[in-house]
Amino acid sequence: MLLRTVATSASGSASSLSLFSPNAEPSRSLSVRAKNARGLVVFAAKGSTNHRALTGVIFEPFEEVKKELDLVPTVPQASLARQKFVDESEAAVNEQINVEYNVSYVYHALFAYFDRDNVALRGLAKFFKESSEEEREHAEKFMEYQNKRGGKVKLQSIVMPLSEFDHAEKGDALHAMELALSLEKLTNEKLLNLHSVANKNGDVQLADFVESEFLGEQVEAIKRLSEYVAQLRRVGKGHGVWHFDQMLLHEGHAA
Repeated sequence: MLLRTVATSASGSASSLSLFSPNAEPSRSLSVRAKNARGLVVFAAKGSTNHRALTGVIFEPFEEVKKELDLVPTVPQASLARQKFVDESEAAVNEQINVEYNVSYVYHALFAYFDRDNVALRGLAKFFKESSEEEREHAEKFMEYQNKRGGKVKLQSIVMPLSEFDHAEKGDALHAMELALSLEKLTNEKLLNLHSVANKNGDVQLADFVESEFLGEQVEAIKRLSEYVAQLRRVGKGHGVWHFDQMLLHEGHAA
């Protein structure tokens, strides 16, 4: 169908606008006229021979996609999903995976220590076991993200942690909690480094992933552990440690 609008100006000149529909039927002809108060006359007609294409199209997907199509790898070893994910970001994600696993390993060693029959602080054992599992979940989350972006997960060596955590002056509970606080601050520092790598390479998706999934949670963990350290410093090494342990036993917080 051809829609033609003719408007008459004050000077008597006319201007028109035509739009063509490819479904028009050349064999049939029909025109309808209508005039409003402003002198605007509208014609609707079938059978027009005006087959001019519309101009001014900005988005041409089949042209613009050609450069992306050339970037799709053909070898089976290359990722099909990878886009704007540089090698530096891939290496930084793998480093963070290693950080999370190392912290999880230390927490697991702390769990084993406090679970001994001659230490028997079940609240601290429970706390560090849950913390170890949480850090391992973080590592797995980074592994899933690495695969999602088309990178390759490369696991690295894990440092063997200590097995004895008793301290002559501080006692084992305070010493372990101060160690945990230091590890959480180290983890936060590594996350901020990863975030800076993402920003440097213009990877807004990686930056958003780190911000939304980890940074806020890390600040909360540092605050909670700081309070635990302050409380243990108040109670000393005696009977107060047992009460602190009972508090952890009945709470569900991990580092």
